[in-house]
Amino acid sequence: VRVLHLKENIASLAWLLASTSHGGFPVVCRPKPDHAEVFQGTIKRLELCMLLENEHLFEAETNCESFSSSHPLPYEKITVEKLPNPSRLAMLLNRYTTDPRYQQLFINLEPYINRSAMSVQAHFSLQRTYIIFRTLGLRHLTVVNLQNRVVGVITRKDLMPFPLEEKLRLQLALQ
Repeated sequence: VRVLHLKENIASLAWLLASTSHGGFPVVCRPKPDHAEVFQGTIKRLELCMLLENEHLFEAETNCESFSSSHPLPYEKITVEKLPNPSRLAMLLNRYTTDPRYQQLFINLEPYINRSAMSVQAHFSLQRTYIIFRTLGLRHLTVVNLQNRVVGVITRKDLMPFPLEEKLRLQLALQ
C-alpha cells in the first residue's frame, strides 16, 4: 500500500505521483515516536497535484511545532475536476524528482486531507463492502487492521464481478 504522511517530502511525493496512477492515497501519522503509524484520512491525486503547483507551501523544517500551516490554500483552489495544465505538472514532477533541493523540502498535508474518509476493517464482509461502494459512490476504500493501521486499499474495479470471481477461485485453489 502506498501511504502518505501528514508531513511529506516533496521529492518522494513527486516520484509517487509520477510512478503510479492511483486516484487517492491513505494518509497516516505516528501519534507518538514509539507508536505505529495510524490512518488519518485520504487525499486525492488531483489535490496533491494542485498542491505541488504552489511552491510557497514547501518548507524545510519537519518539526511539528515549527511546521507552518499559516497560509493553506483555499478549498476551491485544490478541488478541481481535472488538471488545468498537465504538461506543466509533468515538468514540475520531473524537476522535483531530479533536483536535490526538493529532497530537503516538505509539505504539510494536514489541512487538505479528508479526515472523514471511510475505512473498513481487514475482515469486513465483502457483501457489505460492495454495498458501501454502491450506496456512497466511492472509488476507493482504505482497509485497516484492529489498530487502525493501513493494510490495503479496495477500489471499485476490485469489486467488479469477473475479476472478483477469478480472485476467489485462485484463493480457494491455494487453500
